[in-house]
Amino acid sequence: MKCLVAIIGPTAVGKSELALHLAQYFSLEIISADSRQVYRYMDIGTNKPSLAERASVLHHVIDVIEPDEDFSLAMYHQLATEALKAIKQKGKLPLLVGGSGLYVWSLVEGWKIPQVPPDQKLRRQLEDRAEQEGNHSLYQELQDIDPVAAAKINPSNIRRIIRALEIYHTTGQPPSQLQRKEAPGFPIMVIGLTRKRSELYRKIDWRVDKMIQMGLVEEVEQLLKKSYSPALPSMSGIGYKQIGQFLRGEMTLPQAIDKIKYENHRLARHQYAWFRLSDSRIHWFDVSETEGKASIATLNKVKGLIEGFIS
Repeated sequence: MKCLVAIIGPTAVGKSELALHLAQYFSLEIISADSRQVYRYMDIGTNKPSLAERASVLHHVIDVIEPDEDFSLAMYHQLATEALKAIKQKGKLPLLVGGSGLYVWSLVEGWKIPQVPPDQKLRRQLEDRAEQEGNHSLYQELQDIDPVAAAKINPSNIRRIIRALEIYHTTGQPPSQLQRKEAPGFPIMVIGLTRKRSELYRKIDWRVDKMIQMGLVEEVEQLLKKSYSPALPSMSGIGYKQIGQFLRGEMTLPQAIDKIKYENHRLARHQYAWFRLSDSRIHWFDVSETEGKASIATLNKVKGLIEGFIS
C-alpha cells in the first residue's frame, strides 16, 4: 500500500488499543513513534506492547538499543523509514502509532535531518557548562547562533539544546539551515485521539497504579543491578527517575507514584501542544467513554475513514 496512516495523541488516550483493533480489519504492521520504547529491558515503565501483542501484530522500532546507548532523532528517522519501506514492499499498511511529536512529524513532513554522530567529549563539556552556569547560558548561546532552532526548543530541555550546539560546533552551520522538509511522495492520513481532560488524567493515574502492580519497582531495580546509571537519558524518563529516587531513599513510594502521575499529566499537556486540535491535517476523534465503555461507533468511523483512504 503506497500510503501511511498515523495515529497520534496524548499518553494513555488509547492509541495502542485502537491500533490493535484496526489490525483485526486491515493487513498492517505498526511503526512505533515512542521515544522510550526504543530501549531494551524497559517494558513496564514505557507501557511497551506485550509479547502476545507483538506476536499478533509486527511492531517496528521497539527494543532497538541498550539503555546506555545514544539515540537521536536522526537514528529514529532512519529506522522508521527503513521499516516503512519494508512494510510497503510486503503490500501491507504501515501504521505509525505514538505520542512523540518529533518522531511523528519527522516522518509525516519528510524532515531531512543532519547525520551528525555524537561527540561525547563535546557533550561532556557542554554538560559541565550547564551544571556550572545553568541551562540558560547554553540556551542563550543557541539563541545567538541560531534563533530559529532555539525558538523550537523548550529552554529547560537541556539535551536538545546540547544536541543543537553539537550540530553547530561539528558542522559549523546553524542546525536550522541543515534541517529541511521534503514532502513524502505518498499520501498520509493522520488520525488524532482526544479525551476529556479529567478522564484522561484518570486513565493516566490508573495506568501508573497498574505499572506499580506489574513490577515497575522491580524493573528499575534490575536495571540498576545491570549498572545502568540513573543519570542516563533512558533512566531519567518518567517513572524510572522517580522510582530511582525512591530506591535511593530520596522519597517514599507513595510520593514517587504521585510524582509519576503529575509528570505524565504534564506530558499530556505538552503533547497537546505538538498535536493541536486546530491542526486541519489531523482527523480528530473524541474517545471519551460513554456509560463506561469506549464508543464502538468511533472505531467504525475510523475504520471507514481508513477504508476510504486506502481504496
